[in-house]
Parts: sequence; C-alpha cells; structure tokens
Amino acid sequence: MRDPTSFLRQEYEELVKDDLDWKLRELQGPSTPWCVVDGRKVLMLCSNNYLSLSNHPKLKNAAIEAIRTHGAGSGSVRSIAGTMDVHLELERRLAKFKDAEASLVYQTGFAVNSGLIPQLVGKGDLVISDELNHGSIIDGVRLSRAERAVYKHGDAADLRTKLEEAEGRPEAYRRILVITDGVFSMDGDIAPLPDIARAAKEHGAMLYVDDAHGEGVLGEGGRGIVSHFKMPRDLVHVEMGTFSKAFGVVGGHVSGSRDLINFAFNKSRTWLLSGSHPPSIPASCIAAIDVLETEPEHVRKLWGNTVHFKKAMSSLGFDLGRSETPIIPVMVGESSVAKRLSDGLMREGVFALPIIYPMVAKDKARIRTIMNAALEQADLDFAIDAFEKVGKELKMI
Repeated sequence: MRDPTSFLRQEYEELVKDDLDWKLRELQGPSTPWCVVDGRKVLMLCSNNYLSLSNHPKLKNAAIEAIRTHGAGSGSVRSIAGTMDVHLELERRLAKFKDAEASLVYQTGFAVNSGLIPQLVGKGDLVISDELNHGSIIDGVRLSRAERAVYKHGDAADLRTKLEEAEGRPEAYRRILVITDGVFSMDGDIAPLPDIARAAKEHGAMLYVDDAHGEGVLGEGGRGIVSHFKMPRDLVHVEMGTFSKAFGVVGGHVSGSRDLINFAFNKSRTWLLSGSHPPSIPASCIAAIDVLETEPEHVRKLWGNTVHFKKAMSSLGFDLGRSETPIIPVMVGESSVAKRLSDGLMREGVFALPIIYPMVAKDKARIRTIMNAALEQADLDFAIDAFEKVGKELKMI
C-alpha cells in the first residue's frame, strides 16, 4: 500500500538538494549580544531583540512577581475565564503609549493578521496590499476570501491607480482595505505612510499598518511609525504590532478606535479560541513600556549603532540595499553564496543567518543583520572585521 506521507520526505530532500533547507542553530542561554550558539560563544547579529529588553532586570523581575501572585498560567482562553487584571492593565497601558482609544493583545503578531484581516473584509470586498508585505498579512488576506490587488512596493502612485480602478468597476466593492508593513522586515525600509494614508482617505478605504518592526525603533520614545511621521491617528484605522521584537517578550496587539477593539475581540477566532498568555507575559510587557517611557537611552543607542555599522560596511563596498532602519541586509544574490557567507561569519564568531528563497526572491538572498542597543562599538567593529575577511574570501568586495 502506498504511504500517504511519502511526500514529506521527498519535498524535504528536494529542499536539501537545492540548498534551500533551514538548519536550526541552538541558542544555549539568553539572547544577549554575546551568547552561546551550538556550544560556541558568538556575537549575535540576527535577533529581533532591538533594545535588549528581554534581559532587562525590570522585565525579568515583573515576570517573576506575576508568577508569584498570579500563577504560571491563566487557565483558559481570554473570552471565557482567561482574562486577568494584568491582561487588562497591559491593554490600558499600551493604548496610552500608542495614543489610541483602545488596544487589544493577541497571542502573537501572526494571530492578529491571520485572525483580524478575514473579519475586516470578505466576499465582495477588496484588499490592496504592498507587494512585499509579510507572510502573515498574505495568509490573512487569503483567508478573507476578498478580492486582491497588489501595488508596487512603497509606491503610493501605483496604490492610487489601483484605488481608481476599483472605483471604476461597474459593481462597487462593499469595503476596500489597504494594508502595508510599516518597516519591511527583509529590507529595513520604511513605508511612505503619509502618502498611503492620503490615497486611502481620498478613496474611502480603511488603512491597516503592520508596525511589528517599527515599535521601539521609530517615533517618539519608540512609539512607532504613526508617531515617526507625526500623523493624525484617525488616518490609520488599524495599527498592528508585536511584543516579540523591540519589547523583548512575546505577543501581538492592535490599537485604534474603541469600535475597532470591540469588533476585534468579538470576531477574531485566533483571539477567541487560543489560550491566553501566562500572567508573566503581560507583566513583562508592561515593564517594557515602563522602560521605553523612562529610559530613552536604549533607542538612542540603537540608532547610534545603526549609523556606525552602516557607514563602515558601506565603505568596505558591501551592498546594504535600501535599509533605513536597524534592519541592515547585506545583499548577496545567490542563496548558496549567502549560506557560505553565513558559515564563514560563524567560523569567525559572528552569528548572522542567511535569508534565502522562498523568504526572498531567488536572486535576492542576503545576510540580514539587525542592530541591538546593547552592542558596544568594539562589538560592531569585531563584526565588521569578520565581514571584511569573509567577504574578501568570497570575492564579494
């Protein structure tokens, strides 16, 4: 009898043959600038832990205290018996931090996009999405059953064209939703959000921004892309984010009007049907907001490190793509070369992983480096020297 699971090994072996498989490395201890990976002490250059808050004493102490007072788990989903006072306090604090009427915390950022987008739009509606939006947005749009249009990356003029085409069709769409990342995670560039917002408003479309990589990085005190551009809050109807990057913990969230939040927690199945965070998680997230509000030096240090690294790498002749943020891709081209560069860096004591197809186009492989506020200049110079050595070996520079 034929094995119905034989395709699993076959498809994996194809990935291995094409050098497109992921080989997981083991982090043995905390995510710190110098950490132990696969038994070796290396410099971490690929973590999303921008501000190094995952190891901040205030966050760790908050987690320990919440376990002591509230237990290890919540015991239920949020919609039944899993909403604790600490969850609600986090949402109040987050809304104030984001200058929004209300906020709602989901289990992950992916759960926000895959759970909320299909409720905002459906059959008879249109989603217009940036061509380089994150996979979680793409999955959320697919689940919605709405019609889809894609505009050229960061191109507000092309978005306007798509909106005009939508208005010109014989049968009007019930709703139109425009979606963009705030900071694009593979290239580190920033969406032209004011231009996108103007286009959406002129055509009566909702605007949804995924600011997962903007929070803690952009705007006043790390408040994100809406703050960065000093935009009126009512121009962005849905502002999504995550606690798993600059906040140093885990979880997704959405901020906006009270109507949006009431709608979201009554309609999103990812929120309604998933177990709620253990109390240590929202307690740590509240502490992260405290740190952002009272210790601005972390964001300043992050940007100082970004400027130093970019200047040195550019002077060596590396192509850093279109980065505008602490996400700094070192463009390579071929996936196999990116893997060799990553392996060479690891040999030199620098942990920086390759980003290859299908996460990026086949000829757009890169090493994606991400700056961290806890890195010192000596650490950055160590990494720059390693890139120079291995880059010359591979005849990249």
